Amino acid sequence: MADLTVRHVSVVDPETERVAGDHTIRVEAGRITAVEPDPGGAVGAGELDGTGLFAVPGLIDCHVHVNAVSAALGTVADASPAYVAAQASHLLKDMLARGFTSVRDVGGADFGIAAAVAEGLFTGPRIFFGGKALSQTGGHGDLRPAGRDVHDQHYAIPILGRVCDGVDEVRRAARDEIRRGAYHLKIMLSGGCASPTDRVDSLQFSDEEVTAIVEEAAAANLYTAGHAYTADAVNRGLRLGVRTIEHGNLLDETSIDLFLAHDAFYVPTLVTYQALLEQSRELGFTAEQYEKVVRVTENGYEALRLADSAGVRIAYGSDLLGAMQARQSEEFTLRAKVQKPGAVLRSATSVAAELLRQVGQVGTLAAGAHGDVVLARANPLEGLEVLANPSTGVAAVVQDGVVRVRR
Repeated sequence: MADLTVRHVSVVDPETERVAGDHTIRVEAGRITAVEPDPGGAVGAGELDGTGLFAVPGLIDCHVHVNAVSAALGTVADASPAYVAAQASHLLKDMLARGFTSVRDVGGADFGIAAAVAEGLFTGPRIFFGGKALSQTGGHGDLRPAGRDVHDQHYAIPILGRVCDGVDEVRRAARDEIRRGAYHLKIMLSGGCASPTDRVDSLQFSDEEVTAIVEEAAAANLYTAGHAYTADAVNRGLRLGVRTIEHGNLLDETSIDLFLAHDAFYVPTLVTYQALLEQSRELGFTAEQYEKVVRVTENGYEALRLADSAGVRIAYGSDLLGAMQARQSEEFTLRAKVQKPGAVLRSATSVAAELLRQVGQVGTLAAGAHGDVVLARANPLEGLEVLANPSTGVAAVVQDGVVRVRR
């Protein structure tokens, strides 16, 4: 936490899509205390000169896996937890350098790695974690190949999910994740691209199991996030009380009605499929896995178009694995093929803050919020390339009043 004053900067408001020129942003003890017209005069010692720059709220990625240090997720289970944490520290530092001052981890991160960031042991975005994602046997969180029986469930193993079956087991698993400090629960509602033994169009968990997990989250004043691709999986999750749908590439018009009726959030992750298509061979994907990626990629933009045109609340997500996490900011470019810049910017700021239940704390440049500021070299409302290419487009990243990156 620190004190900082940014002078002579243009302030971008994602909600109103207005830009206020020549302003001052004051941060005290890590919190914004004022955003006001600049008083004029030279920039003083210890102040940050924002002349020619555009201040944007710290960015938020609502779908990351900081423990996914390799795209070969099955091998992460065999790695030392200390080694995975060390690798994750570098991934987190790189996320912050791109302007992401907060992230929601939806499978893998725990209270330990979140505390390491909060206490300054690691440099990175603050982490809103869900612990291990809940999966049925043979579901998207079960990474055993068909020939393996043993599944080591020890919690210290740095895998992204845990396997549980039946209402009693899923309740116990949900309560355990809540006990460990989860901000939300993550559930696998359908198959996925990276899992070895399920189909994308499969439905996972029974209605009773899903309901039990949703009930446990609600009882703890938390919410449930659901991995789902097909309209059947998306719609079932929404009907049963799941609050955020991750991916949803194969949703349809019936899904849109349910999003609106249940006031739910949609978190597309277009960039991960683009990356997987381009790098599937070097990742050793089987033909079946590659076909799954092709199928969901082709429908991703149409799903986003349907949701955007209907006014569904859409948050920013990337879902990249291993070295592919370097492509996190490319999601801005892909979203811009469908959405207007203001909508995409809101997805990574104000809408993401709503999803996290952190309105007024993150995703805004307003008094009382965390002192998280991205200083861009151009107005992102006129073109998202400035955020999509942070190495050239982002001049500085401020988190809690501390200048973490300056270029």
